[in-house]
Amino acid sequence: MIRREHTRNYEAYGYRRMWKHLLREGEQVPRCQIQRLMRSNGIQGAKRRGKPWRTTRPDPHATSRPDLLERDFTAQRPNQRWVADLTYCAASRASSISRSSSTSTAG
Repeated sequence: MIRREHTRNYEAYGYRRMWKHLLREGEQVPRCQIQRLMRSNGIQGAKRRGKPWRTTRPDPHATSRPDLLERDFTAQRPNQRWVADLTYCAASRASSISRSSSTSTAG
């Protein structure tokens, strides 16, 4: 039953989730017994505590997406090319200036 449910749930359930699942199904089984049965049959969940398993692997033959904007971040010397959203900086600075001036005139 454990092996069937483990396969049905994409082999993602560890012993805690399997125990909860079996409780929902009406099976009154101790958690330690589920853990022992899964370990003895070599069944593991998709993640281990502390170090997650990689469930997806990148395709080594896939091509990278083209750079449609033709961005170039190389610089010949330091401080030659900066990349920033200056509209965001200017807008936040303008709103902070207007807030500070309205509070100073109200007092």
